Amino acid sequence: MVERIDTEPLTLILKAASDPTRRNILTHLAQEGPTRVTEIAARFDMSLNAVSKHIMVLERAGLVSRKTQWREHLIEVQMAPLAEVDRWFTQLRSIWDLRLEALDAHFAKDAKDD
Repeated sequence: MVERIDTEPLTLILKAASDPTRRNILTHLAQEGPTRVTEIAARFDMSLNAVSKHIMVLERAGLVSRKTQWREHLIEVQMAPLAEVDRWFTQLRSIWDLRLEALDAHFAKDAKDD
């Protein structure tokens, strides 16, 4: 089965962050700063190739960047794309706030009528 590649930033970010290994990589990079790919791979019980694939997904989503110094590849977390997720959650919160306000108004009206 061929998976459709979605290029919408929010979709790429959420798909990338949906995997626990990738979230662990992001957390590690946020805490420790730029890290070599081999050091990241050493933290996991998987091959260097598998970790590299996870990093490529994070790169495609813009959540990490890669700096090459000779043969070493340093991976650094990029927090800016998370603003897209925050905007989406803000929109969801405002929708729920409106619904909760309507529910409160409904209950207040019922209480007044009783």
